[in-house]
Amino acid sequence: MVQLNINGRATQVDADPSTPLLWALRDNLNLTGTKFGCGAALCGACTVHLDGAPVRSCITPISGAAGHAITTIDAVGREGVGKAVQDAWIRHDVPQCGYCQSGQVMSATALLRSNKAPSDADIDRAMSGNLCRCGTYQRIRAAIKDAASTLA
Repeated sequence: MVQLNINGRATQVDADPSTPLLWALRDNLNLTGTKFGCGAALCGACTVHLDGAPVRSCITPISGAAGHAITTIDAVGREGVGKAVQDAWIRHDVPQCGYCQSGQVMSATALLRSNKAPSDADIDRAMSGNLCRCGTYQRIRAAIKDAASTLA
């Protein structure tokens, strides 16, 4: 058993400590908002927060997440920055297919927690590891700027 703190709750996961966090979330805990994209930390669909920092859960073993606060898309909207990002996403109709959006929202939320007024270059840098097959990058940028102005 591995003890994890997920979305503010202590949770035990009965899995091998080397199991990727993504699979513990999806298969063991039925938290399916976090998506599998590539399995190699290249697309960002599986992004979660580990102590507030965005990480790729497909390559993060649960043993490496133990003792840290894990936040998934399922709970990011419970606090101000995450809620502002999610609301801006809706206002700007960011998703098309929506598959990558949980990872996009998690990365955008981490950006705005650390940088309240990001430039285009800051946004590009923070979001560069998140791929969108539908190409909604301009709407993503607009939503991030909107959320930043809402939070200002």
